[in-house]
Amino acid sequence: MKVHFIAVGGSAMHNLAIALSRKGNQVSGSDDEILDPSKSRLEREGILPKAIGWFPEKITEDLDAVILGMHAREDNPELIRAKELNIPVFSYPEYLYEASKTKKRIVIAGSHGKTTITSMILHVAKKRKMNVDYMVGAQLDGYDCMVRISDEAEFMILEGDEYLSSPIDRRPKFHLYKPHVALISGIAWDHINVFPTFDNYVEQFRIFIDSIHPTGTLVFNKDDESLKDLIQGVSPQLGLAPYSVPDYEVVNEGVILHSMGHRFPLRIFGDHNLQNLLGASLVGYAMGIDPLDFYKAMEDFTGAGKRLQSVIDAPYFKMFKDFAHSPSKLRATTEAVKKQFPNLKVIACMELHTFSSLKKEFLPQYMGSIAAADEAIVYFNPHVVEHKKLTMISKEDVAQGFGGNIAVANRTDEVLHFIEHQLCVNSVLLMMSSGNFDGIDFDVLGETLQQRLAFAE
Repeated sequence: MKVHFIAVGGSAMHNLAIALSRKGNQVSGSDDEILDPSKSRLEREGILPKAIGWFPEKITEDLDAVILGMHAREDNPELIRAKELNIPVFSYPEYLYEASKTKKRIVIAGSHGKTTITSMILHVAKKRKMNVDYMVGAQLDGYDCMVRISDEAEFMILEGDEYLSSPIDRRPKFHLYKPHVALISGIAWDHINVFPTFDNYVEQFRIFIDSIHPTGTLVFNKDDESLKDLIQGVSPQLGLAPYSVPDYEVVNEGVILHSMGHRFPLRIFGDHNLQNLLGASLVGYAMGIDPLDFYKAMEDFTGAGKRLQSVIDAPYFKMFKDFAHSPSKLRATTEAVKKQFPNLKVIACMELHTFSSLKKEFLPQYMGSIAAADEAIVYFNPHVVEHKKLTMISKEDVAQGFGGNIAVANRTDEVLHFIEHQLCVNSVLLMMSSGNFDGIDFDVLGETLQQRLAFAE
């Protein structure tokens, strides 16, 4: 096939472009900005556009498909040309569905934990040498492309994002996949620029549940109150597989999971991660993997991408970086770290970086979300608020939203000063953001702090 990507530089789009090129398709693309790592990856595959910008002349009658990324606009000149020529235009999720029509589709959805659960399933599948196709929304260790599409695989594992599909398709991505097996990890209001009320956001998950194959399976977190309400109205034909936090004990190296009379040493920790593991194992069971075999294969799993990733692990000082930015993720992450290291001082640093997190009306959702930390600071950059065309927020607004005894900063040097002032021997530093606090190199910071504390020791 001959396929063209409009906005090929996106994190998801460039992975799909690479996957299709590796499958033997003729792939081209355009974008008005392509940054690393997308740029380097596309260049290595020989499919990096020669020039930046939009070029309608690239849209020719011999194209089999055009894939439209969310970054493009409705008036994109290449999109207009594709419509004029009646070339099929697909959103990213539409194309994935078309490519997986003959497979058993497994969709991992929820406001939190999607990437972690998906990576757990892929970890076990790889160890068992199972041939699976997949799409993951974040870069995972051990993979050079986060999309795989083959002719042979029985399963297609999809991370089910609830954000919009494309500029001309306002449906959430996960509405388009029509899974045979679905998992929902929980529902916590997000993407308020698209879903202005919590009820409207929850409704998207009801529609998702209705899209599951009539005799399919829904794996769900039975501790989530919103999910409990949605489950009441499902079809009696749909198989339900609830899960919760399993029985486990905390040890120095991680945790010991107790299941069916067996003990499994794991390198992950925290209620949220263990809950994710139970959900992942039920999906694995639907794929024919015995739960005990699943847990055994998980003993060397260390995490997914930037999700609670260890930066420094010394006896007297530990540091983690985490992608957490929504209230539910912050709460789960800080509580997990404090529970795992009850005798260490937990210092939490969080950056407000996303559209929702910087919106003044949303700040009260963060109330108590980092209360488990011993000391905490929240950072935001006023220029980012301005760039997103939002109502300006103040330090007082943020402090009131989070509640408790937290510090608030809007300069990076204030964050670094806070860390230096609070740091001590036997402490844990937790850096939580979907960004990097406007230029903090976490690895360099960790090494610097470790050396300082080593000298103090």
